[in-house]
Order: sequence, then structure tokens, then C-alpha cells
Amino acid sequence: MVFKRKIYAKLLEWKNSARGKRAQLVEGARRIGKSTIVEEFAKREYRSYILIDFNDVSTAVLNAFNDHLGDLDTFFMILSTEYGVELFRRESIIIFDEVQRFPKARQSIKKLVKDGRYDYLETGSLISIRQNVKDITIPSEERSIDMHPMDFEEFCLALGEAQMVRYIKDCFDRRKPLERTLHEKAMLIFRQYMLVGGMPKSVDAFLENRSFNASDEEKRDILKMYREDIMKMDVRYQSKVLSIFDQIPSFLSQHEKRVVFNEVEEGSYFSQYAETFFWLGDARMVNECFNCTDPNIGLALNETRAYIKCYMGDTGLLVSHAFNENEITENELYKQILNGELTLNEGMLYENAIAQILAANGHKLFFYTHYNEEKHRNDIEIDFVIQSGGRLNFKIMPIEVKSGKRYRYESLKRFREKFGERLGESYIIHPKNFAITHDGVVCIPAYMAMCL
Repeated sequence: MVFKRKIYAKLLEWKNSARGKRAQLVEGARRIGKSTIVEEFAKREYRSYILIDFNDVSTAVLNAFNDHLGDLDTFFMILSTEYGVELFRRESIIIFDEVQRFPKARQSIKKLVKDGRYDYLETGSLISIRQNVKDITIPSEERSIDMHPMDFEEFCLALGEAQMVRYIKDCFDRRKPLERTLHEKAMLIFRQYMLVGGMPKSVDAFLENRSFNASDEEKRDILKMYREDIMKMDVRYQSKVLSIFDQIPSFLSQHEKRVVFNEVEEGSYFSQYAETFFWLGDARMVNECFNCTDPNIGLALNETRAYIKCYMGDTGLLVSHAFNENEITENELYKQILNGELTLNEGMLYENAIAQILAANGHKLFFYTHYNEEKHRNDIEIDFVIQSGGRLNFKIMPIEVKSGKRYRYESLKRFREKFGERLGESYIIHPKNFAITHDGVVCIPAYMAMCL
């Protein structure tokens, strides 16, 4: 099934841009639907297209790149003949699918764009990891765009709930709660999203069978593939990457949810694992969240990488990663989550889902903690700090995520006192309906996080 994806509009904007560079790289984790959406885009928006899948490409095509880039007339004739597709000047597009498999094709973009006959789309996973680009020149003619697993809005559209999306956005804009039964329905859809996630194969299996088990099978196949990818990497980092990847559910189930390196390996510290997080983050398997010591203009300027939270790139994958099939069945995990009755680990799933939604909206993730020397503990813990506006109207927005209906928000109060002049809105994301507290904190249900 081809799902409606928001990246389609961005690709259309690129195509229609008069000053646009005529090559666009779509980068993201494996199995998020890159190949499907770019081919659908090519079918709809161009007179003809050629898709070169570098996972399964003929020797004739590889030879064309190796031997005929100096004679583009011959080069294009070979491609046209090999794929049986007629190419039309300024009306055709050529797709380099999984271009990381053949870096020379990516390097050729400079020459092909300068030629000016056609547009080019590239897709790639692990594409900016060093071993895939170390021997080539990255073309400046190439624009790059990140693609994520399906976000909550796209999940709703897949379920046929476009009207619900419009209603949620309208209520957020008007700062009003949803009608009670519709709030309950929206929360049910959000819990389904946590279980199924945003990997298209998982969503497709769920829709076809209305079965979380069918979805789970697809997710476990993806997790197996991720582990196989890790086993192919440089042996110097392999064991560390695998160790962090396997322990993500354990880290997120703790109160602070950050990676404690001494628990990974006694006596270890961040610099020993820097390459690990670089690899996992660049492969888009995880969403990294760094501690920002002084939230201000340019949050990244005040980040400390010694303290890091590591969220799974997809919450549905986290569910399958954290629980084996027997645990899910015996503990009726799906039923507990759908009914909002899961006590153990629900906070982990909620927070991961919010991280996923914020990342899909283009936010780089940061958190904030303040250690109280007198109390010998953290007295401020803010789950996420994002920013809005530019340098002239810069504001930071603290976000606390609460999975239960009863909670306190003392940390958020202290944070607002400490950084009051820099703040825009302050948010609590919770399972309850929209509300604003007496001191101005905006409390939004989890499904409204897509509006941030």
C-alpha cells in the first residue's frame, strides 16, 4: 500500500523551485518507505522516469557509470535501452535508489546536474556514515532532506482519520479541549500508534489484518535487519554499537532515561562510545537527545554530550525491541496499553513517541537537568527543550511528558523561575484533555504533540 507522506509536498516544492538544485537526496533509516514515495512521486510528476536500484543493478548500468560519464549521450542511451524507458529533456527524472551501495553514482551527480537534461532523486540509508563516502567527493549540487518513519498525523491518515487530524489541529489553534468522546478516540488512536509505530510494513500489516501480532512480525524482521547492519560495520565499534542498541529499552525504563555509561561497562565514559552514537544516529536507528546546560539562543552551543538520552527512531520498534513475543502474549501487553492500564514501562513508550514526533517535526532534541548540591540530587528535570523563532524573537519551550493522569510539575515550575525571560509556552504532554493551568502551563494530550 502506498501511504500519504508529508515529504511528498517537500519533493514537489523542490521540483517547482526555479532556483532549486536538480538533485535531491532523501536520507533516512531503512524500511521507512523512501523508495516507495520517490517512485510514486516520479510516476505522478514526470513524463517518464528510470529507477536504478543499486541493490540489484545490471553490469551494463555499472559499466555505464564507470566508462561513459565522459560521453553523456552514450550514458543516457545505455540507461534508456537497459530499462526500456524513453527519456525526455526536462520532463524525466532518474532515481538512484540505495545509492550508498555504489558511491560513484552519487559522485556523478555533479556532472549530471551540470548537463541539465533531467532531474535526479537519490535515496539512501547509512549514507553519510564515513565508510560510504570516504572515497568520493560529495556533490554540492545535491540537496538533502531527512525522511522519518510515519508520524502520528500520517498514521491517522493511513487509518482514514483525516477529519480527526483537522479537528485536533483546530482545537490546538483555538486552545480548547476536544469533545470528550473524540478525545478518548484520539487517545486510542495514539496508543495504537505507539504499538504499531510508523514503519510502513508494520502499518500495512496492521491495517490488512487489524492485528498487532502481524505488525509485530514485520517489526521483528526490521530489528533483525538492523542487527545485521550493525554486524557489518567496522569490527572496532561493532560490540559497542550492539551493546548500546540492545540496552536502549533498559536505559529508557529508568527514571532519568539517560545512558549511564558505567552501567554499560564499568569504568566507561562517553568519549569511548562517541563513534557508537555517531553510527546509530547517522543510521537514523535512534533519536539522540543531549543535555543542554544553559538553554539559550542556539541550544546546540550549550550541549554536553557526556549526558545523552537515546530514543528508538520508531516507538513501534521499541515495543518489539523491549518485549519478546511471549511477554507480549502472556502479559496482554497490547490490551493494557490500549486501555491505558500499563504501569510498568508506559512512561518509556510515551516519552519515546513524543521524541519521535518532535524529531519528525524537525526539532533537534535536548533535555535539561540541574543538580542541587545541598540536596545531592537533581531538583530540575525537563524531558525536552525545543526552540521557536529566529534570533530576533527566540524563545525556548520546555516540555514535560507525563504518562499518568496524576502528576506534579515542580521541575517545570523551577525551570520557569530560572529562565522565565527566555521562555515561550511551557508544555505538559499527558493522557488528559487540553487544559491551561492557573500559572499558564499549557497541558496538551499526547496526540497534540504533532502540533508543536
